[in-house]
Amino acid sequence: MTNGNKQVHKLQDLIHRSKGFGLIRVAVVNAAQEVVLETIRAAVELGIIEPVLIGESQAIRELSASAGLRYTAAHIIDAKSDVAAAAAGVALVRDGKADVLMKGLIHTDVFLRAILDSEHGLRLPGRRVSHAFLCDIPSYSKLLCITDAAINIAPDLTAKAQILQNAIELCQLLGVESPKAAVLSAVETVNPDIASTLDAAALTMMAQRGQIHGAIVDGPLAFDNAISLTAATEKGIASRVAGQADILLVPDLVSGNVLAKTLEYLAGAVAAGVVLGLTAPVILSSRSDPATGRLAALALAALIHSRTPKRPKSKVSGVEQSLQAAPQPETACCPLPM
Repeated sequence: MTNGNKQVHKLQDLIHRSKGFGLIRVAVVNAAQEVVLETIRAAVELGIIEPVLIGESQAIRELSASAGLRYTAAHIIDAKSDVAAAAAGVALVRDGKADVLMKGLIHTDVFLRAILDSEHGLRLPGRRVSHAFLCDIPSYSKLLCITDAAINIAPDLTAKAQILQNAIELCQLLGVESPKAAVLSAVETVNPDIASTLDAAALTMMAQRGQIHGAIVDGPLAFDNAISLTAATEKGIASRVAGQADILLVPDLVSGNVLAKTLEYLAGAVAAGVVLGLTAPVILSSRSDPATGRLAALALAALIHSRTPKRPKSKVSGVEQSLQAAPQPETACCPLPM
C-alpha cells in the first residue's frame, strides 16, 4: 500500500482514522446553516478540526447555540455578503491561518470565483483544478471515486488527463497503490462519432506510455462494465479494470453530476466531495448534502492535508509539459448553484 497506508474501504473507516491525522484548521464560508454547524460540531467532538466560521455573525451565533456548538470570538469572522465571505475564507488559507476551506450556504459560482482568482486565489501553477466525489455505495465493495462532476464542464483530452491524475493521487492517499481507472462512455468500442470514446482510447494509451502515471487505465468502458465483472464477461470484455474500478472518469460535468446524485439518492450512497489541484483541500458540498457526507469530506480533507507535501507556489507540477493546464476561464467551470 502507498506510503505503508492500509487501504480505506469505507467512509466510516476514514472518519475513524481521521482522529490520528492531527487537528486541522477549517475556514467555513457562510457557516450559517444548520446542517453545516451540526457537521462542524460532530467534527469538533471527534477532535479533528478547529473551525473558523465566516458569515453573518449574529445568525452564526444563534444557529451555533441551537446546534450545541461552543465558540469564542476568535472562531467567528463577520462578513456581510457571499463575496466578502468567500474572499475572507480564501485569505485565511493563503495567509496560513487555515488548512482547509469548506463551502457552507453559498452558491458554487461565487465560492469558486474566489478560489480560482488568478491573483488572490488558491491555484497551483501548472495544475488543473478538479473535483472528485468519493462514494461509499452499499452494493460496492470499496470506495468509488467519480470525477469531475462539479467543476470542469466539458474537459478536452488534456484536461481529462490532469483530472484523472488528480484522482489517481487521491486514491493513492487512501492506500490504493495502483488504482484501476475506467474512462467512461456509452459504449465499449471506439466510435469516431462519439468523441468520448476517442478520448478514452487516447487516455488509455497515455497511461501505457507514462504520460498518466500510478494507475491502470482502461477505456472506453460503459458504466456497467466498469463496476460489474458479470456485465463485462457477458460482453466479452477482457480488461484489468472492468468490474473493479476505483475511479470513474466521466465524459463531462453533466454525466458525472447525474451519476453521483443517482447513486446518492437511489442507491443509498454517501458522497464526500473535495476539490483537488489547489494549495489546500477545498470541501465543495451541495447545499442539500447530509451531515454524513460533509463529515466524511472533512475527514478526507484532513487526510489530504496530513499526507500531501507542502509545495512552493512557484513550483510547477511534474506532469509532462504537453499536459500542462491552461488557465481556466470562469466559463470552463461550473456556473450552477449547488
